[in-house]
Amino acid sequence: MAQSPSDAASGAKTNQEILRRMSLVGGLKRRDSLFDIDPRAANPSLGLSGGVISATFCIPHSLQYRKGKDWGLNSRRGTSALFDSFTYLSSDKTPWNHTLVGWTGEIELADELTPPDTPPAATTPVAARIPAPLNKNSAPIPVDAFAKPVEAPQSEGLWISKEDKARLEWQLAHEKGSKTIPVWLADDAEGVTDGSLCLNDQSRWRRFAEHELYTLFHYKQHEPTDGRSERQSWADYYRMNQKFANRILEIYKPGDIVMIHDYHLLLLPSMLRQRVPHMYISFFLHIPFPSSEFLRCLPRRKDVLEGVLGANLIGFQSFSYSRHFVSCCERILGFPSDVGGINAYGGKITVGVFPIGIDAAAVEKEAFTDPVIGEQVLALKKMYEGKKIIVGRDRLDSVRGVAQKLMAFEAFLERYPEWREKVVLIQVTSPTSVEEEKEDSGNKIANKVAELVAKINGIYGSLSFSPVQHYPQYLSQEEYFALLRAGDVGLITSVRDGMNTTSLEYVICQRDDHGPLILSEFSGTAGSLKDAIHINPWDLSGVAAQIEYALTMSEDKKSAMHQSLYHHVTTRTVQAWSNSYIKRLLLVLSSHNATISTPLLDRATLLQQYRSAKKRLFMFDYDGTLTPIVRDPAAAIPSDRVIRTLKALASDHRNAVWIISGRDQEFLGQYLGDIKELGFSAEHGSFMRHPGSDEWENLAETFDMGWQKEVMECFQKYTELTPGSFIERKRCALTWHYRPADPELGAHNARECQKELEKTVGKAWDVEVMTGKANLEVRPTFINKGEIAKRLVESYGNEVGEPPEFTLCLGDDFTDEDMFRALNGSNLPTEHVFTVTVGASSKMTLAHWHLLEPADVISSLALLNGGDTNIADLGPLAVVEGRIPQEMPGEKIPDNMPGGKL
Repeated sequence: MAQSPSDAASGAKTNQEILRRMSLVGGLKRRDSLFDIDPRAANPSLGLSGGVISATFCIPHSLQYRKGKDWGLNSRRGTSALFDSFTYLSSDKTPWNHTLVGWTGEIELADELTPPDTPPAATTPVAARIPAPLNKNSAPIPVDAFAKPVEAPQSEGLWISKEDKARLEWQLAHEKGSKTIPVWLADDAEGVTDGSLCLNDQSRWRRFAEHELYTLFHYKQHEPTDGRSERQSWADYYRMNQKFANRILEIYKPGDIVMIHDYHLLLLPSMLRQRVPHMYISFFLHIPFPSSEFLRCLPRRKDVLEGVLGANLIGFQSFSYSRHFVSCCERILGFPSDVGGINAYGGKITVGVFPIGIDAAAVEKEAFTDPVIGEQVLALKKMYEGKKIIVGRDRLDSVRGVAQKLMAFEAFLERYPEWREKVVLIQVTSPTSVEEEKEDSGNKIANKVAELVAKINGIYGSLSFSPVQHYPQYLSQEEYFALLRAGDVGLITSVRDGMNTTSLEYVICQRDDHGPLILSEFSGTAGSLKDAIHINPWDLSGVAAQIEYALTMSEDKKSAMHQSLYHHVTTRTVQAWSNSYIKRLLLVLSSHNATISTPLLDRATLLQQYRSAKKRLFMFDYDGTLTPIVRDPAAAIPSDRVIRTLKALASDHRNAVWIISGRDQEFLGQYLGDIKELGFSAEHGSFMRHPGSDEWENLAETFDMGWQKEVMECFQKYTELTPGSFIERKRCALTWHYRPADPELGAHNARECQKELEKTVGKAWDVEVMTGKANLEVRPTFINKGEIAKRLVESYGNEVGEPPEFTLCLGDDFTDEDMFRALNGSNLPTEHVFTVTVGASSKMTLAHWHLLEPADVISSLALLNGGDTNIADLGPLAVVEGRIPQEMPGEKIPDNMPGGKL
């Protein structure tokens, strides 16, 4: 597209063509400028409120609790680029009204200073502090040699009063830079009515995310366990996401944009979509996303993917991560996809790549205007005068590649002896913030790094010089920028990471000296910084060669490389990222505004309504709902798990459980007839058998079946044309199955057969030709599952208190839409009815909810009334009960089958 009038004139053959091209340019620029000034006016069809709600795991402050006083607010370390984006969105430089929602983080009890003339107050340890192991030999010697020391009473947690909670919320709401609303994470304490909270084991809220997700997303796997601790941590993770959803809905207004960040909140998009189907939601993952081979190892893989797919737009740091996500949705969930995104639940979810930047102007100002930093730079250069300085700053965890960096540096000194005592590696390692890495048994990573440092300094160092200067500590901002400015080469060897801010900040700090940047190709930033020297951290000799190349690079090459990197970092800033990300979201919303996706079934709401109801009605399809679709319909027999779950559900006298299927009476009676409490409807509503009865009622007894002869002749004709297909004859319907045939030939002949039947039998008789999953069925028009659903609801009566207070209807294909239609048009309160479509096909449906496959149906039913307690999800149960239950409710029926779901 032309960017100027001269560009528009180039190649145009007529004046009209020039004017048309210029109008397109002008229109685009006007729309962009209108977006910057007033995005609501630029997107009138969306009904934007102007509000943006950002959800991130932790607020930008670490908190210290002072009972009855103002809270201590200190800046939280890490994720500085993300926090900068929140500050920008809250500033007057954007047209948005921004609110940040995040967990308080682990709250610490502030140390109160005691005056010297008064004895110190007794304190008790709190759950937020994890005391170091005590040496018994260091205990104080008691005055009485025979008396034991007095032991301080153990606290049961940190109690926060309602008044102190309100005080923190007021402080955060009036903080300069961003309005922040905290999420309080705690169990619902029994007997507490004054609004206070008891905080116990605060780190458990991050346990599943940082033990299971963070490690797997960085291509690390745990040893197998019995799954008990994972079930507990999953329940906390689920409940934490639910509490975030509740907090957001307290402040949400129609037209607000909700932007969700990172792996702690993977379930939040779907939880919000369940409650507000029209909400505008984006999700951005700041860490890598693994390939499908690794994600398959996660027991909760489906829940995680389905949770994220509640968003309208899903963003990643690099193209490879987005490609992995799309591949996982296709391979694990079975959702079709293309370059632009994923088709799921009847809608289109867009997937995009948005490399995040830093606040370049603020970094440059801080690094070059503070005289203290300038003095420290001179001091560093004087300290290492005559030597080249290689700088590295990493967190001390396994994915940052510090050990690989040291081994590569050792290889460099070995291969290039001329550089010995002429180069120094200054490596700063700060403590990790990830829970999993903090629990590194025996400090393996730290010990490995220390051993490598000692080895290199022992071999290549001397009394007066050590080639590796290792500082395992936090640096102040002044020291950090001084180090980056003093360096001659920046070396980053992460083996897997998302956003690496050190590489971007190094480029800014080398504004004057143009030091080369060596960057791991496994870093999420590598795709953006294409002019950096890319290395494979596992190729030690290759890294060593690139270090030598960077040290000997000519000034012209260094200048050209840095000029390109500097331009990228100073133009692709965090401010530009925030604007482009929101602009893309609004474009997606405008393109797909008419599409409403079917949300994932809200199991917590389902369980809550089930428990409050005294009369409950269940209607289940069979094939594709209770059992998977198989190639041979005769092989689709119910598993022991299905039978146990149905028995447990039907054993409650308040539950009326019906199987409404296209199967004939013989099949349903043979495999499920032993459960006397079940009701059956066979052949799509042609026959009924009530609970406790052995007699089938023929609802089509008076109907003329003369049409079957013509249909049979047509089906036989196409059976001969389609090898592998066969005809199933029922009492009131005829079905032609072509699943065993060649897929393309079967589908083609099915279309031809359908056309022929609709022109002949369909016009002469009161019948309908229905397409199913790899089958065609002809049946009387008045017979369908919707009529059965109406009949069952009406059998309760229409007077106050008579209709069922809970109705759950599940089906997977076109014939089940009749049931959904009938229930949607009934007089039952909408909050009492749950219509759920089952299956991975991205179809439009009349159902209000969605489940992926029959296994999800069984786990949802087990949640309601026992049955298979090892496959029921503890997460929704913990949400309803306010804590993780010790055992599942309902009737317990032993499970002798292996392979329970975590």
